[in-house]
Formats: sequence, structure tokens, C-alpha cells
Amino acid sequence: MDAPSTLLPRGIQHAMKEAMKDTPVVCLLGPRQCGKSTLARSFDPGRLYLSLDDVDLLAAATRDPKGFIGQLPDTVTLDEIQRAPDLLLTIKRTVDENRRPGRFLLTGSANLLQLPHLPDSLAGRMECLYLHPLTEAEKSWSPGLFLSKWLTGGLSGNTLREDTMAPSTLPGRIVAGGYPEPQGRSPVRARQWHRQYLSSVIDRDVHDVARVRDSEEVARLLEILSHQTGNLLNISSLANDLRLDRQTVERYITVLERLFLIRRLAPWHRNSAKRLIKTPKIHLVDSGLASSLSGISSGDWLTRRDKFGHLLESFVLQQLIAQAGWTDPDLRFWHYRDKDQVEVDVVMTRGSKVWGVEIKASATLHHSDGNGLRRLAAQSGNDFQSGIIFYDGSTILQLDGPKILAVPLKFLWEW
Repeated sequence: MDAPSTLLPRGIQHAMKEAMKDTPVVCLLGPRQCGKSTLARSFDPGRLYLSLDDVDLLAAATRDPKGFIGQLPDTVTLDEIQRAPDLLLTIKRTVDENRRPGRFLLTGSANLLQLPHLPDSLAGRMECLYLHPLTEAEKSWSPGLFLSKWLTGGLSGNTLREDTMAPSTLPGRIVAGGYPEPQGRSPVRARQWHRQYLSSVIDRDVHDVARVRDSEEVARLLEILSHQTGNLLNISSLANDLRLDRQTVERYITVLERLFLIRRLAPWHRNSAKRLIKTPKIHLVDSGLASSLSGISSGDWLTRRDKFGHLLESFVLQQLIAQAGWTDPDLRFWHYRDKDQVEVDVVMTRGSKVWGVEIKASATLHHSDGNGLRRLAAQSGNDFQSGIIFYDGSTILQLDGPKILAVPLKFLWEW
């Protein structure tokens, strides 16, 4: 294993260290191959590390949870805990006897908080942190401060950057995605890795999180969703395409969510807003996986711009959610769409405060690009804090005064 000093910085590291100082059980959750094991092992190289992907360890943990935990030292890292969920009750009993912070560092490739067989006994004893695939800021060795700057009023208009005519790096970044392993591969080899990754996850993890009749149907659903990322979720259409009933499709979507492969983005609305369409959007978490499954390459940037636009929306949403994990975990994410078809790609809220994000693949802006943010501001009233339109340019511009700005996408990874 590489020395910790050579590892890419992960923005969640500080939050992880803080949690280990005052919480007995810290669980690092995220999709397979996003770097959880590497981060967990680098946290304290002298700490005992055990992976439940090891069949012998898994058998021992499943056969005798109490005996397995009883043989462990006071501090231990258990990787892929979702494979032996019965251990959690024993961990709870052990922690109740000794509440010293940082005793158990767990990792999971399934969302433990959504598993039906998870005992809720660790409430108040465990903090869950979410590790995402690499953000563009992390890949660029940048601190990932864009979201922090925006929320604290650190953006201003007419900020010019150099290289205004440089070729866009967006297509390559979107197609590459954030999984660490394929980053150094050729596009062909990266696509092959993504497909092998999906096959491995489906074969190994689906049955850990739900009773599924046919795991291949789950894989087919994800491939269909890769063509629909950034669109409104239509369960009936998916059921017809797959020749399955609605309840089965709903269950499979829940499985994919538990494995951190997709996310549903709920609609934002106020109770008094009667005209809003209350349908979630569906997003694949990683744009690289979505690109491979939908057959999109960086060479399609000019000829398949509509497809790229939806991939870009999922890509930006992922950057913002990941940055929120180490900037402001209380932020919640939504989308906005009303019956007039006026949309805002991403809405962020903290309490009653509202921020809006529109995402454009173009380097050119038009006044109409801000219509969604204007509608959101009108709906939010005094709660509207500000809105930005991400675009493929180089200058921060004021569109409607200081509350609505056009912001270059590259600030997501340069700051």
C-alpha cells in the first residue's frame, strides 16, 4: 500500500478525524472502489484492519458474532460491515461497556441506514460519514472550497481567469468520473473497468441488501437509467421497458440507492405552492459509470450535446454533494420544476434558506438562462439567498444583481 503522504487528499478526512475523537463507532459509507478501504487503513496504520470480504473472516463473524467481537482489540477497523450486519448488535453491547471514542471504524458499501435488517441499537453511538468517488477538486489536489466560498458570500462578479480560450476539459472530466482505479487508463480500458465493476457489484453485493429474484434485472435497470440520468423518474415507463411490475422496479431502484449507484433528487416546494410537479429526478452517482453504460465518449461532446447536458447535471450535483460533506453536512439537495416547465437543476436548502443552481454546457449565456432561478427566487421570497448558473466560461458575471451570478464550472476544482 502507498504511504499515506502519497495518497490523494480526501475532503472528508477532517470530519472523520473529528468524529473519531468523540464517537465510539464511526462508519465510512460509500460505493465500492471509491477509496473507503484506502482511507480507513491510512487513518491509523497501526490499527488492526479486517475485511469481511475475506470468506473465512466472514464465516467466523456470521457463525459467532459475540465470540468474533470478543477476540478483537479495543480499537479495530472492520471493512465491508454490511456483509455481517449481525455484528452491529454485538458492537453495541461492547460499546455500552466501554464508550471510549474511536473504538470501531467501520466501512460499508451499502447504506446501513436503509437496510431493513439493521438493528437501530447503535443510535447515539455511531456517526455515519459518506465517502464519494473522487471529486474533481480532490483529483486536482485542490482543497474543494467552492461551496464554502459561495455560501459565505465569497463570490463576486467580473472575476476574470486566464486561458479564456483554452479547450474545455469538461468532456474528459465527465467521462472519467470519480472512481480512483480507472483514472490512469485509456478511455477504452476505463469503459471496460466500469462494466466489470458493475458486474462485480451486482454479483457480490445485491443480495446483501435485499432479496432479489434476478440480479441481472437490477443491472439492466441501471443501464436504462444511465440513459436517463438527470431526467424525471418514470416508474411506469421503466416497468414497461423491463417487462416488470411497478413494485419490482421500485424495489430494484431502492437496491441501487442502497449500493450508492443512483440517487433520487426530490422536488423542492413550499406547502403553499400548488403548481409544482412532485416527481423526483434520477441521477447516477458517478458520471463515468453513466457514460460507459450509456455509450458516451468525450468525442461526442459536440454531436450529442443533449446527452452530455444531462450527464453534466449529474456530474455537478455529485461535486456539490461531496463538497457539502466536508463543508456543510446540514445542506439538503432538491430539484425544482413547475407546471409551466420552469426548472432549476439543483436547489440547496439549510433550514428555510434557499440557494439555486442552473447548469449549462455552453460557454455562452443568454438572459433566459436565468428564468428558473428568477422563478425560484420569487417562490422563496426572503428565504432566497442566491443562485448561480454554472457555465463553461472563465468569468464570474452578475446577471440580476449580486444574487444571481454566472460562474465558471472549473471553479469547482480550481478552488
